[in-house]
Amino acid sequence: MSQTIDPIFSSEVLPVPVLTEDGFDFDALSQSLHGLKGEVDKNPKTAAIILAGGTGERFGKEGGKQLVEIAGKPILTWSAEAFDAVGDIGLIVIVCPEDRCSEYLKCAIDPFPFVTPIVVASSGPSRQESAFSGLEFVPDEYEYVILHDGARPLISPDLIAHTIATLKGNIDCDGAVVAHPAVDTLKVVENGVIVGTPDRRVFWNAQTPQVFRAGIYRRAHASALSDGFVGTDDSALIERLGGRVLVVEGKRDNIKLTVPEDYLMLAAAVRAIYLKDLER
Repeated sequence: MSQTIDPIFSSEVLPVPVLTEDGFDFDALSQSLHGLKGEVDKNPKTAAIILAGGTGERFGKEGGKQLVEIAGKPILTWSAEAFDAVGDIGLIVIVCPEDRCSEYLKCAIDPFPFVTPIVVASSGPSRQESAFSGLEFVPDEYEYVILHDGARPLISPDLIAHTIATLKGNIDCDGAVVAHPAVDTLKVVENGVIVGTPDRRVFWNAQTPQVFRAGIYRRAHASALSDGFVGTDDSALIERLGGRVLVVEGKRDNIKLTVPEDYLMLAAAVRAIYLKDLER
């Protein structure tokens, strides 16, 4: 049996990025992009799990990527603030390394005025095990669970709410995944030789958030654990049980900070948002 490689936790040796944002007015940028207000509905139905358990080895910066700042706030804070601003989310579970839970709270959560209750769970050696660890902190009262990569800071409350609403509005579906259509030509390669060019119109690049009905999501994890199955994302666990998962078109600037080059693209996306707001 071939071993599945978890792309979140596999490491590579990469140069340390130069984290510069010359010309940014941090105060104005922070006000422009972080003017979010936390809210919780009277009877919220959704719990959020934010995965922040990666070691950041591929990013190449001591201490990892979750606390790297952009516009004066840690990457993790950006993600958490977006979920805090969605009323249907009644709980946020942040999954992080056990020996750094206090540090994450001190740097990325405690200094900021969150309204939604936040708890921390210890991450595991793989993304799937980390997600399961976070799931154990979700009470049975929540009908939906939404998962997000803590290193995707530009997710918006509107897209989060729309993804949840998409699932709620389709009673015959088990989940909904944010993704965007593939734009590059795809090749099937065997032993270094191209053997096919599939129609890219049927391919989408999966992102997060991904939202699921809590019951089937729990069953999917139990089944995967029992069978020794390791998926590359949460949706794969539902799919193998025959579940129906919808796609919600997201934005290409929903960038995940994984390697140093991603930071440069993320900084450029933030700058573009800032300049667009200045024009209004």
